[in-house]
Amino acid sequence: MPKLTNISGRDAVKTFLKFGYSHVYTSGDHAILQKPGFPSLSIPLHREVAPFLLKSQIKKASIPLDDFIEALR
Repeated sequence: MPKLTNISGRDAVKTFLKFGYSHVYTSGDHAILQKPGFPSLSIPLHREVAPFLLKSQIKKASIPLDDFIEALR
């Protein structure tokens, strides 16, 4: 199983966009993403997003971790 390393918030947002989420607005330093039928996501736009935080958002979006890591490439 590939490991989720620290990635930037902007890269995380780009990856969620590949899964059908849309960037609705930015609140402070957090991007708010929405997809019909799924919960909204709040992704911090930091240089590095901690893996535990990113994993919780991936789980909330019902995306398999392996698929998310593959889409990062």
